[in-house]
Amino acid sequence: MSQIRPSVFAISFMLVLLFSCKPEKEPRVLNLPKTDLSTADLIPKPVSLKATYSAFPLDQFTAIRTTPDSLGFPEVGKFLAEKIKQITQLQVPVNTEFPEQESVVYIKQSDSLSKLNKESYGLRINKDSIILNAASAEAAFRGVQTLRQLLPLKANDSIIDYPVWPIASGALNDTPFFEYRGAMLDVARHFFTVEDVKKYIDLLAYYKYNVLHLHLTDDQGWRIEIKSWPKLTEIGGETEVGNEPGGFYTQEDYKAIVAYAAQHHMTIVPEVDMPGHTNAASVAYPFLNGNGKTPKIYRGTQVGFSTFDTRKDTVYSFIDDVVREISAITPGPYFHIGGDESHVTQKDDYIYFVNKVEQIVQKYDKKMIGWDEVATADIDTTSIAQFWQSQKNAELAVAKNLKVIMSPAKKAYLDMKYDLKSEYGLNWAGYVPVNTAYVWKPEAYENIPREHILGIEAPLWSETISTISELEYLAFPRAIGYAELNWSQPEQRDWENYKVRLGNQAPFLELMEVNYYPSPLIDWKTQNKAIKE
Repeated sequence: MSQIRPSVFAISFMLVLLFSCKPEKEPRVLNLPKTDLSTADLIPKPVSLKATYSAFPLDQFTAIRTTPDSLGFPEVGKFLAEKIKQITQLQVPVNTEFPEQESVVYIKQSDSLSKLNKESYGLRINKDSIILNAASAEAAFRGVQTLRQLLPLKANDSIIDYPVWPIASGALNDTPFFEYRGAMLDVARHFFTVEDVKKYIDLLAYYKYNVLHLHLTDDQGWRIEIKSWPKLTEIGGETEVGNEPGGFYTQEDYKAIVAYAAQHHMTIVPEVDMPGHTNAASVAYPFLNGNGKTPKIYRGTQVGFSTFDTRKDTVYSFIDDVVREISAITPGPYFHIGGDESHVTQKDDYIYFVNKVEQIVQKYDKKMIGWDEVATADIDTTSIAQFWQSQKNAELAVAKNLKVIMSPAKKAYLDMKYDLKSEYGLNWAGYVPVNTAYVWKPEAYENIPREHILGIEAPLWSETISTISELEYLAFPRAIGYAELNWSQPEQRDWENYKVRLGNQAPFLELMEVNYYPSPLIDWKTQNKAIKE
């Protein structure tokens, strides 16, 4: 009987197979503490949330995976990795091979969610995976802010011999209540640098704002370079309230702000205030002036004395150039023309002016926004009125079928003092403590129907502030409350619950070095007692 010998090839193959087969890696077992997602201090509050009482281990074995062919999703993944690194020092890989991977954050595009709202997202947090399903990259970015709020600021070092940040498990679904969720910063009365504006964007984005309105011009200063009219910044950019030196953004500076905002899925709305609030422009180019007086540099805070000459064709040629240049570097859909407090402009001249400027704005494919006085002009339904003071004007806007941005001064102005002890701010509209800023219903406010409301914008005028620290004092914590009014469903809003969650924002605000006002209405869970003593 002949013996069958295996071939040299077969022996070699079996040897390779034998030595290349590694024993299957056993899954790691971590005794993570039980966590309760329902107690998380999320602001804004999501539409729905269910806890499953376990945790996802964020650690050195975590990776991030995004939908590779979906526009903007890889960038959202990188943003999340950067924010994780800032807190934990972990280098979480994004869309790269990672053989030691044990837990994964998946960021995926969902066609079904896109039918609901472009900013809708859902989070599923499990023991070994986090799945963020999002309608768009913008929605994914909003979901990432929720994940950031769920991330502990300190690791749990009692689980294993390396640091782990447990993220509470469960499921939540979320979608915004209002589509326009804005803040306004007045850089005209006092100038704020590009870095100041970027920090403000960082903080607003964390709470799901999607609009930053920049008040770029006023009587005291002109803050954006217009190449066809260089004296606007050469002369008008050199002053501000008081004796400080002013400043302005070159177009490259402005582009940098726009780009940074876009990275945070925020739209920049530029405002050139006119026909009033125009003294700085008229000092630079006196032919613009229409108040019958020789324009002089102004560093005060009184309003209502300036106006453009509304019947001069060269004024509209000037405005055309300004709107053209700014619109060319502003990808967002809006252009704000101001239009408030034009007290020395005759009514017929004011109406004529607003109608003409609306046509110029539309010529450059933008939607016009104006303070509520613009509702008195013959504007069309594509334009938007920003309600700040006059209930009559707001109701007129509704009657004309305009959309309305809600910024009532007695509720939403960030430059109003909190109380008698406030270090900065004004009080002409009254005091706006933290509870007053939160306990109101913008969707059911004084005969302005919900279907006409675009959203809330919280303006911050800068007559009394000139530094980022002073800005933060007035903006925070009230800006956090407006974020919840803008995003969360009305039935989710509750002052008693909110004030607890707000107090627990203190560690994040201190980590970001925010000079927030420590309202005595809130029990602040501060990590740095020295700040409050």
